Amino acid sequence: MQDFKSSPDESSRSANTPSQFDIIVVGSGAAGLYAALCLPAHLQVGLITKDTLKTGSSNWAQGGIAAAIDPSDSPELHLEDTQRAGVGLCDREAVTYLVENASAAIDSLVKMGVAFDRKGKKLAMTLEAAHSRPRVLHSADTTGRAIVDTLTGKVLERPNIQVLSHAVALSLWLNPATGHCQGISLLHQGQISWLRASAVILATGGGGQVFAQTTNPAVSTGDGVALAWRAGAIVRDLEFFQFHPTALTKPGAPRFLITEAVRGEGAHLVDHKGDRFAFNYHPSGELAPRDVVSRAIFSHLEKTSADPSHGNVYLDLQPIEPEQIRYRFPNIINVCQHWGIDIFKQPIPVAPAAHYWMGGVACDLSSCTSIPGLYAIGETASTGVHGANRLASNSLLECLVFAAQLAEIQTAPNPVLQESLPFIKEKGDWARDIEKIASVRQSLPSLMWQSAGICRSQEVLESALAEVNSWRSELAGLEVSQYLLDLQPNQTVKFESPLAEQQLRTAAETFNLLDIAHLILKSAALRTESRGGHYRRDYPQTSPSWQVHTLLQGERWWKSPQLSLRLEPKEIAV
Repeated sequence: MQDFKSSPDESSRSANTPSQFDIIVVGSGAAGLYAALCLPAHLQVGLITKDTLKTGSSNWAQGGIAAAIDPSDSPELHLEDTQRAGVGLCDREAVTYLVENASAAIDSLVKMGVAFDRKGKKLAMTLEAAHSRPRVLHSADTTGRAIVDTLTGKVLERPNIQVLSHAVALSLWLNPATGHCQGISLLHQGQISWLRASAVILATGGGGQVFAQTTNPAVSTGDGVALAWRAGAIVRDLEFFQFHPTALTKPGAPRFLITEAVRGEGAHLVDHKGDRFAFNYHPSGELAPRDVVSRAIFSHLEKTSADPSHGNVYLDLQPIEPEQIRYRFPNIINVCQHWGIDIFKQPIPVAPAAHYWMGGVACDLSSCTSIPGLYAIGETASTGVHGANRLASNSLLECLVFAAQLAEIQTAPNPVLQESLPFIKEKGDWARDIEKIASVRQSLPSLMWQSAGICRSQEVLESALAEVNSWRSELAGLEVSQYLLDLQPNQTVKFESPLAEQQLRTAAETFNLLDIAHLILKSAALRTESRGGHYRRDYPQTSPSWQVHTLLQGERWWKSPQLSLRLEPKEIAV
């Protein structure tokens, strides 16, 4: 193994791509960064990021990170709130592990230098929806950025971590004899290479870009779930997607998330008449769980708006003291001001948007998937802590707690490669194929928003599934698709065309989006009830018989008992 020298410049850390690492981490949000830092320092770690560091969803997280560290609070209360939000599908053992290790995670961040807000000498905490106590720590309204900035600085100081930027994982590399994950194929710096490792950790975040309206960044294309599923890993509960109720809705503006903490601090959710309509749908009004508030807005717009799909309601911050707004929400002030909204004088136009994927690659408490040597953490993983609906501000906590235990990872000896790898030069130009792929990618998010968005039904789900599968079949016949499928391990390909890398990235991300769309639609069609982030107009009630997980491996689908981490398909065939 080569030695990696520390450098403050991220680009200089990715100038040379070695052929192997001890551990490969795919993804550079809070989960990937913290995992890389927690791995034993004697291991050589490759950190793969599709863009530069600081481009994932963690960096966008505003509200904060939940932890029961106040004397008036307890891990038991945090557990109860998490389970209540998860509507019967949380794994109690996983949630217990999460809440009991929360304090250690916060302590670690503070020691690293994360500047959480304070009230006097104590860490400041706010209340968010569905929490019974104020337990959300924050750094103004840019908590995710504060954490990611600190973790990024620490990663760039570590000589055993090499960052490979603008790099796309194309596939997992499995040992054909043992089925053990032994690395990945990687698109990086105008070439495709195969990187060997004793273990691969998927930390690629969510898949919000599969929906037309999303708070997720452009890199959130469901890569980790798609890669794992195609490699044969078991994935779980993919129908459960959380729609954040309050994303900025202004023509021309991105769907910027207006954190739940705004409502926690006292903002009112009102319609165009100024009525606090959310209390018509739930006793807790705007502080009800996210799925309830999202459906309340969706239903209210159907009743009151001439164009519900493009309508909006408002967040009125007038009940909050102006100084408190300036202290807690400077980033929201700036973004809204950029789009011509003075939040001190006028309400913020908002509507729901796809935000967080509760489902993911099925994992046990050690983050192990059903493929030996493959791990998943963060939003990519289904650890059992979120159930059918994630409790606010538990996501950053999950990233840290489950990444931390990877310090105990067991790796097999990684043999040093002696032979030089075959090197092939290819022109690499698939312009005509990319035109068709780009057309599908443009159409897919609208189809998914209309069919698998906030409210679903069997007929619409099945129609969308047929359309998605037709696109998958059509694109599978393209030359670029066959090229990606026929890649041979240990064969390095250098492209002569400067366009090849961007074309292959577009193709790979689109194939990932189509695969996760297929999985979401199929799972949503199978679950004939409403629960948490999954709401069926034709089955509006929650059914005790569906208090189970949905699991998928390849095209095989089955139910597994609630509160089970067993991944083998041995229960009820679906």
